[in-house]
Amino acid sequence: MRTDLSSQIKLDRIPRRYYAPESEIEAAALAREEKLDTRISETATDGAEAVADYIVKHINRYKSKKGKCVLALGAGVSTHRAYASLIEKCKQGLVSFKDVVVFNLAEFFPVEAEGPSTFRRLQDVLLNHVDIDKENVFTIDPAVNKTNMADFCGAYLQKIEEQGGLDLVVCEIGPNGTLAFNEPGTSPSSSCRLVSLGNETRHQISSDYKCGTIPANAITLGLADIAKARRVAAMAWGENRASIIRKTVEEQPSVKVPASLLQGHPHVKVFCDLPAAEELTRLSMPWKVTNCDWDDKLLRRAIVWLSTSTGKPILKLTDKDYNDWGLGELLALYGSAYNVNIKIFNALQHTITGWPGGKPDADDTYRPERANPYPKRVIVFSPHPDDDVISMGGTLQRLVNQKHDVHVAYETSGNIAVGDEDMMRYIMLMDGVADRFGIDTPDWQKMSKAIHEFVEAKSAGEIDTPEIRFLKTKIRQCEARIACSYVGVKPDHVHFLNLPFYETGTIKKGDLSEADVDIVRKLITDVKPHQIFVAGDLADPHGTHKVCTDAVLAAVDELKDEDWMKECRIWMYRGAWAEWEIDHIEMAVPISPEELRSKRNSILKHQSQMENAPFLGDDDRLFWQRAEDRNRATARLYEKLGLAAYEAMEAFVEYKPIR
Repeated sequence: MRTDLSSQIKLDRIPRRYYAPESEIEAAALAREEKLDTRISETATDGAEAVADYIVKHINRYKSKKGKCVLALGAGVSTHRAYASLIEKCKQGLVSFKDVVVFNLAEFFPVEAEGPSTFRRLQDVLLNHVDIDKENVFTIDPAVNKTNMADFCGAYLQKIEEQGGLDLVVCEIGPNGTLAFNEPGTSPSSSCRLVSLGNETRHQISSDYKCGTIPANAITLGLADIAKARRVAAMAWGENRASIIRKTVEEQPSVKVPASLLQGHPHVKVFCDLPAAEELTRLSMPWKVTNCDWDDKLLRRAIVWLSTSTGKPILKLTDKDYNDWGLGELLALYGSAYNVNIKIFNALQHTITGWPGGKPDADDTYRPERANPYPKRVIVFSPHPDDDVISMGGTLQRLVNQKHDVHVAYETSGNIAVGDEDMMRYIMLMDGVADRFGIDTPDWQKMSKAIHEFVEAKSAGEIDTPEIRFLKTKIRQCEARIACSYVGVKPDHVHFLNLPFYETGTIKKGDLSEADVDIVRKLITDVKPHQIFVAGDLADPHGTHKVCTDAVLAAVDELKDEDWMKECRIWMYRGAWAEWEIDHIEMAVPISPEELRSKRNSILKHQSQMENAPFLGDDDRLFWQRAEDRNRATARLYEKLGLAAYEAMEAFVEYKPIR
């Protein structure tokens, strides 16, 4: 069973020479926009291996040179794969942590026995598994307080000096460019100190540590302390880090992006995978730094970029525009701007369809979906009981209205996202009607009393009782059924899969298992769909979308050789967190003003997920507002490129099973 197929989704065919050039001359040309030495690996696993090799190399180098190596280690989640590889290399005898000194890069404050701790995490993922002497490990003293904070920080730095200074700092680049816990706005001259954690960092801590109580403060080495290290290895994986990697590596150094201040250091190496590097010039706009291997998607990206840069619709671009903006190579390949313009205009035009299930008995040569069979059997997989309408509510409505046989499968219960206040509304309702409807029994009174008492005494992060989780599950199921009914999905075509990995009762979920995949595979086998819609939005802050997508893709992988499965097309949608880039879009479904209002109404049926939803993130907009803004932005982009003007659009990318 292959359970991590979502990480292998590659929308671009990126030539290896762009990220792994064979010569120093070519590397220098490709990286000329980059102000930091950046190592790009194809996958996060490969990248972590490269980090581990780098650490091993310099541990052995400094031990050979001066008898020991002094490290400052971060415990961010990006480092964990590298540490796992480092442990294996230690077991293989490639490196020893004897004569290695480790300083904890940062720690939460106050240090609480039951709270999250970077040092305990560092022990769990590395230190407890290598041959390091305990007396060579230094961290924040749990007894430190605000009164003696300055003295402690001074003493911590003094210990580093006594060890001869830091040879190597290993850390992750945070989502807003943080290094250790140095937040945006930190002075380059900052030293070890107590800091307040920003909202984005706290959200990341909540996700990484799966904790109820999120620390508000931390003690961290400052940017000046990190800059004093002889070498720095910083890393980031995944598309969530793409924007910050570009700002760190290519833009001018700024206190708004602390990691960018590493640009003045002579020995910094940034490690990232292809998704995290996708906004770097050599990958996103390679025509600026090298001769390109032009394919249809890269050509589309270049012309969309040229159109938006010049402010001209595609069909108004001229030979001069191509030459002025560095795309003269295309004139030689295609003969004229007009030839390129019409090619890309037609390609974008062919992505637009009002028939997401295919238009029956129509010429489908240039349509994204087949005309036949009609009607089609369709499964829409929704990670939570609202992602279907948030992400593709307009398309869902069209599929139903166009008489396709539509099933909606909610993969998780979503019960963790129901607030106690929303749940108690139903308890109080049941209390109020219990006598009238004859359910005011001793058993009900006992259960109601227990729920009231539990909620009143509930501490942050405490796991709900089974009865409360059951009730929260039913709340979300009822909301989903009402939304489906509003759209017109048949009641017996609404499926609640309740995948086991989700049912832990906490933010932290289990791993994807055969049991999860079996449930998904059975539904697909029972329905034998002609179309599957699945979440391709892997940027959700809690990770559930990725696991749910992996469950579907694993099931598809096991069924891909079935004759009926060979006739099934799989479309990926994105949700509240991001949208497909226009050069990737393969199907764009227009939404009229009336359809957009209908989509909003279907989202609003999920009342428990309005203002009280716990996973709105840093974006203050509600889910329906995000969806509308995103859909309108896609339509506006098509319009600016010179295509038809629509109120809104939902976008999809086809997934082809990996062979």
